[in-house]
Amino acid sequence: MTNEELMSLVNRSLFAALGYTDKQGRPSVRRVFCVWHKGLARHLISTNTCSEHVQSLMQNGNACLYFSDDAKFEGLCLYGNVTVHFEEAYRALLWNPGDEKYYPAGISDPDYCVLEFAAESGRFYRYDGKGELTAEMLAESEAGRKFENGYAAQAAG
Repeated sequence: MTNEELMSLVNRSLFAALGYTDKQGRPSVRRVFCVWHKGLARHLISTNTCSEHVQSLMQNGNACLYFSDDAKFEGLCLYGNVTVHFEEAYRALLWNPGDEKYYPAGISDPDYCVLEFAAESGRFYRYDGKGELTAEMLAESEAGRKFENGYAAQAAG
């Protein structure tokens, strides 16, 4: 798959599976809404600070992020690290009207944070084959880009 085909998969996915190690050392997976991307290398996820996965990722940021399109038999697994952000710039970027129902104190709600997943490598597959993504390939995919809502951009045409 080309980088363009992989970005198309990521942009149309809406959700990803976030894999991490919980506080008891067990592998765990959470399905997360993930539409903000900087190429294939960086992805942003808004979530609740108090959630178990955030607490675990603050202790051990090693994680994977998996995007798939079951109908097309395509998948992308990225391996990397998560940083938990509380800075207003990150919060503002992902804030949407109506988010107050989840975070009553608004954009500065202490239970609102943003996870930044930074990929270091990856693997992809689809019906016609599979392949690897190296750190160099991922760095190239994000060079000169800003974070953007890929799903919204794709839906707009």
